[in-house]
Amino acid sequence: MGVRKREAADARKEANKSLAFAKLNNCPTSPRKMRLVADLVRGQKVERALNILRFSSKEASRKLEKLLLSAINNWEQKNAEGNVAEAGLFVKEIRVDGGMMLKRLRPAPQGRAHRIRKRSNHVTIVLGQLDNTQSN
Repeated sequence: MGVRKREAADARKEANKSLAFAKLNNCPTSPRKMRLVADLVRGQKVERALNILRFSSKEASRKLEKLLLSAINNWEQKNAEGNVAEAGLFVKEIRVDGGMMLKRLRPAPQGRAHRIRKRSNHVTIVLGQLDNTQSN
């Protein structure tokens, strides 16, 4: 590896030090239901997002809460000397994409069949650190 490539890789690594992410693949909930909960926590500080998810009555909020805790833990692994409370972590990005679809058949009148699509989704949470210049 050349010097220029190594310096660019080190700079990228240092920039990503403040980011942490977690992924949940093939979650058996429809993406539309998951997006309703994801929109509640997008851009929020981590403590507030956890409170929103903890006290939400939707089933998708339980899965997102667990995923957010995993992302926080991933950040702690990257930044061993850092403190979560003082770091000013916030939900920088949360993406809900459609996953695989199970196709089932339901009997319909007159010998026909209707297709049932059991949807799943992929969720990605990216946590960022608030700079001292930014305020949320």
